[in-house]
Amino acid sequence: MQINKNLILTRENNKPILIDTFYSEDYDQQPIAIFCHGYKGYKDWGAWNLMAKAIANAGICVVKFNFSHNGGTIEQPIDFPDLEAFGQNNYTKELDDLNDVIDWVSRQFNDLSYIDISNIGLIGHSRGSGIAILKAAEDKRIKKLISLAGVSDFEMRFGSEEEIRTWKASGVKFIVNGRTKQQMPHYYQFYEDFLRNRQRLNIQRATRHMDIPHLIIHGDKDNTVKIEEAQSVHKWNPKSELFIVENADHVFNTKQPWTNEDVSPELNLAIAKMSSFLK
Repeated sequence: MQINKNLILTRENNKPILIDTFYSEDYDQQPIAIFCHGYKGYKDWGAWNLMAKAIANAGICVVKFNFSHNGGTIEQPIDFPDLEAFGQNNYTKELDDLNDVIDWVSRQFNDLSYIDISNIGLIGHSRGSGIAILKAAEDKRIKKLISLAGVSDFEMRFGSEEEIRTWKASGVKFIVNGRTKQQMPHYYQFYEDFLRNRQRLNIQRATRHMDIPHLIIHGDKDNTVKIEEAQSVHKWNPKSELFIVENADHVFNTKQPWTNEDVSPELNLAIAKMSSFLK
């Protein structure tokens, strides 16, 4: 298997993006699956590398990347050394990042006959699923979509009107990272950007307008994004497939760091379902 870690996508007037690729030369016409990490996440979190290898072993070219403002850096892509960048992140920046990664994938694999650049799918975890849904609805290059413990609504996550007024007055609010204990900033620009792009960032609207195969995978013990959000997305797109993983939490019973040689049984179930769907 060909594994290429921390490839650097440089961009004019934008922060660079780190990319990983996983593929085998033993399969013909491999579809491509681009993985979008979630909030307070990154491409190397927990068992995501093992997941990528397993999907690639099924004959799928897997691409993972860090959103440019996720708080990591080129030198330190794990965890959050750049909290200023984290605070300046927003949904439209993530959509722009994903677009640039899709462009890069189309160029990078154009000359490899065993990888099919006309067959690109997206896998989004948690908040990354919302981004993937929005992108799939507006970009005809995307042929398949997987929502992994995905969110159904961005707006409801901003808090109450009073909380938003307080946020506006101070210009920043902080969220504690339970694992790293960092005070992670969100500048008010995040909400302003959402208001400017409210229609584009409406996950329900995007889901209703999609006409590509859509697999929704969710754990029934997910306390971070409730299973009702998966059910809502499934209802908005009746042609989608909803696959419930029993006893699985938001990260399918894995954690950071993940030191086991194998993924959890729950994530393994999700991997098998994703691999079959993408093929």
